[in-house]
Amino acid sequence: MHIIGLTGGIASGKTTVSDLFAGHGITVVDADVAARRVVEPGQPALSELVEAFGDQIVTADGTLDRQQLRNTAFADEAARRRLEGILHPRIRAFMDEELSRAQGPYAILSVPLLVESNLLDMVDRVLVVDVPDSVQRERLIARDGSTPEQAEAIIAAQTSREQRLRHADDVIDNTRDMTALKQQIETLHQAYIAMAERSTDTNAGLAEH
Repeated sequence: MHIIGLTGGIASGKTTVSDLFAGHGITVVDADVAARRVVEPGQPALSELVEAFGDQIVTADGTLDRQQLRNTAFADEAARRRLEGILHPRIRAFMDEELSRAQGPYAILSVPLLVESNLLDMVDRVLVVDVPDSVQRERLIARDGSTPEQAEAIIAAQTSREQRLRHADDVIDNTRDMTALKQQIETLHQAYIAMAERSTDTNAGLAEH
């Protein structure tokens, strides 16, 4: 299975892009979905989080209180590392399992923090959805009602646009209209099918020898 790592800064349009790939019948495995699933009631990660950070991180109905967890786990560096030690291996295992069940010539692994989380080894290519920082700020303010200062702080907390682009094999320019975006997706879709077919042929040839 050929795996394309999809990433981009906040408000760059990653969800729209992944939805368009899904419209072509391509499996999309989303890290945000994985992060929610591994802490559902009854999951081992939730029990470990309670043991590590206390009962205050769950609500009365036993679900995770994400805001309380953030307040508790990000209080210091050691607590944050403990949180990551509990969650990251399980999120990765969940994504591995979902990818193993994927059908088709290739799959999309959508990870907002693909570069920062050192998950590049999970993918064959990196696809970056790119917009200028100024566009991110405008979209964040319009989408979430953030102040300009809040939007700036959120963008600054992520890896830089330049750093993401340094890791990119392919780039989608998401500053134009939906027609232009769909055209880019169609071109990449056909290219990824061709790449996957070449990879399959090469592996088959090696197997014969």
